[in-house]
Amino acid sequence: MSKGTLALLIHGGTDNWSPERWKARFDDVCRDRPVRLLADASLDPAEVAYAAVWKPKPGELAAFSKLRAIFNLGAGVDALMADRSLPNVPLVRVAVPDLTGRMTEYVVLHVLMHHRQEPYLRQSQREKRWAPKFQWAAGAVSVGIMGLGTLGADAAQVLQRIGFKVAGWSRSARQLEGIECFHGSAGLEAFLRRTDILVCLLPLTDQTRGILDRDVFTRLNRTSPLGAPVLINAGRGGLQNEADILACLDDGTLGSASLDVFTQEPLPPDSPFWSHPKVVLTPHNAADTDPDAISRYVADQIARFEAGGALENVVNFTRGY
Repeated sequence: MSKGTLALLIHGGTDNWSPERWKARFDDVCRDRPVRLLADASLDPAEVAYAAVWKPKPGELAAFSKLRAIFNLGAGVDALMADRSLPNVPLVRVAVPDLTGRMTEYVVLHVLMHHRQEPYLRQSQREKRWAPKFQWAAGAVSVGIMGLGTLGADAAQVLQRIGFKVAGWSRSARQLEGIECFHGSAGLEAFLRRTDILVCLLPLTDQTRGILDRDVFTRLNRTSPLGAPVLINAGRGGLQNEADILACLDDGTLGSASLDVFTQEPLPPDSPFWSHPKVVLTPHNAADTDPDAISRYVADQIARFEAGGALENVVNFTRGY
């Protein structure tokens, strides 16, 4: 298989995620391959064999009839899959150890923060109030992780080693050593009933859109030492019913929430999430992966593919991830 041009289509982000910075990265790791920006007016669509993209607009890839593969530079592929004009070629998602490690850091950080009563302690500090509460052991808390792919499995195993009672739920059956695994609609009820801290790392599909709603929250464990269940969502904004989250925080169905993703991003200044006393908010940076690691990953995938190997982490369009 001959070498093909890699075209870059990048929208948004910080200076470190600019199209020019990405081109410099790929020029370095693809030294024997043409690397072009799709914004280059002289670019002939017929010469483009691969596209590496970040937040492309619908229809922007439709003209590239010679594409062999599309590489998404972020973890979520739901926006790409919604583009009905997308060329019928393999769509590859990012799965690098750096991304996995950073997501696990985020999940463990926020589970521990709620477990160790950090919001209460920080409020006590601001009020100059020395009033520690009883601190329960990690083994008294049940963490449930929705989504047992690479990210969810790694976070589950680290939390289990810390001492938490960890369970996972996924669409299809999975097995993880030391982790109680549930799957499908038949396993969801038992999974939720034993969960004190609900961590969501699901992909966004037609089946999972809006899954984080009052119906799910009311089925979480009501007798945990935390007093009320906790929600942590670092998956996708479309997974959550935001009106239900706010209402459940206000009426006590949920005790608190850590949210990294939202249905509208950036979050509007008038959103009640900014100032809600029971919300810990982060700006979609739970797993803000090293771009240099991503460029090396894409370059290695292309080289292996052109040598006759198979692409890894190809999206299944039927499943939606």
